[in-house]
Amino acid sequence: MIGKDDSVTSKEGLSTTRTGRSILKEALFKSRGYRTFAKYKEETARQFPDFESRFVKGMVEALESDGDPVATQREFAHEIGTDRLMADLDHIDDARARLLKPGAMADRVHRILDSNFVKMTFPVFNALFDAANPHSDPALKRDMVEGHILAIDLSEPMDRIVDKDEDLEYLEDYRLMNPYILGLARAKISRGGVAVLKSFEDGFRDARSGQYMDEELKSHPDRMTEVQMEYSYKKYRAVMGTAGANMAMAEPPLSEVFYSGMAHASEAVGCGNEIEDSMRNGYVKVPSWPLYYSVLSGDVHAGFEATLERSRQYLERARLSLRLLPDGFTHLEFLKFLFMTVEHYTEFWYNKISKADRWLQFQKSIPVRRG
Repeated sequence: MIGKDDSVTSKEGLSTTRTGRSILKEALFKSRGYRTFAKYKEETARQFPDFESRFVKGMVEALESDGDPVATQREFAHEIGTDRLMADLDHIDDARARLLKPGAMADRVHRILDSNFVKMTFPVFNALFDAANPHSDPALKRDMVEGHILAIDLSEPMDRIVDKDEDLEYLEDYRLMNPYILGLARAKISRGGVAVLKSFEDGFRDARSGQYMDEELKSHPDRMTEVQMEYSYKKYRAVMGTAGANMAMAEPPLSEVFYSGMAHASEAVGCGNEIEDSMRNGYVKVPSWPLYYSVLSGDVHAGFEATLERSRQYLERARLSLRLLPDGFTHLEFLKFLFMTVEHYTEFWYNKISKADRWLQFQKSIPVRRG
């Protein structure tokens, strides 16, 4: 498992959960799933610095060559359906000059790449692509994997702008960067062909609609509905599911199986991420399943317990996809091991909150449900 917090995957961290202890046993006996996972973890570790360097270079080149950054911002705002993520048009030159200073772009890129979703999915995409395309051109693999990693990474600056809970001093820089990240992602993904690009575009629109609902729910956290929360989770399942499908070059039936597995696994991770963010921030994340269940029940402890169970249900739906894989699928044990790491992640952060006994602190901050 790879994430931004090493304590989750340390021996001590793994020993704190039932699933983590199973992972330790897999590692001890060097099971096939563990060995394959370790292989892709090492491959990603080798690949990541070069990817990050090319990401920085591509961003600098895109920013330097853009003759009309104001138009670029307006086009991006039109595409995503809101100007809330658009840079301040009166200060674009200042932000542009700041980002083009030596080391500035590298710093911002490094910050947004420090993401659980990026670090946990990079090796997964490598594995899925290899499983679906064992004799493919390495350059095509790199473009498909990295293009979708860039698309997923775009959610990081967008979320930080909306949530205003991280990197506050860099939010204006992120606003300026957003359309160029999307442009780099599209350029890579388009090399997979028309069907792959269409799959990405459809998924991106779907994910954006989920993100829009997420933003709307911030204005009435006491009146969230399950339908709204499920809709908001398109921000996870659409972009991650689409990436999974495109590792099979958007060719069914394997693309559909990959979509289902990645979409539901990402929803499970989303629950874990909401629990982790609550622990780190000191209040229940808005919006989130922990908040929804806490408001509904009036009991924050019950709210987090329900979220842990919901994460497990999402993961069971992901595991269902394993039954649909073709006979002799080469990476089956890898995926089984992967889903174990996802389950451990959510359990780890739930146990962390329980041990810290944050329930009373959280209880005081949840809104009372009205009408």
